[in-house]
Amino acid sequence: MNMIGHNTSGIEIEIEVRVFNSIQRDVGGAVSRPMTLNAGSTVADIFSRLKIREHDVFLVWCNGRDVTRDMPGTINTDYVPEHGDVIAISGAVPYSWGFGSPIV
Repeated sequence: MNMIGHNTSGIEIEIEVRVFNSIQRDVGGAVSRPMTLNAGSTVADIFSRLKIREHDVFLVWCNGRDVTRDMPGTINTDYVPEHGDVIAISGAVPYSWGFGSPIV
């Protein structure tokens, strides 16, 4: 866990996690769910809590902003969300003329 300050011990934040595509299927359905984390928790902690394997993740957004490290490449699992953030996690996005990308 990243320490964001010497006085954060015991402080919790609330975020919303949204999952899309194959990740939604892997975590058992619900697209959107509230989550309480310890202050300083990372995207890796969210993956761990939801039992998401990093290599299954294609994109991660925070409040609609892409926090993926490289395209295509590794996911920035060190990203630290703040209280009230919406974290969206997507597996690979299938593409066809009739199927678009997820809306966060």
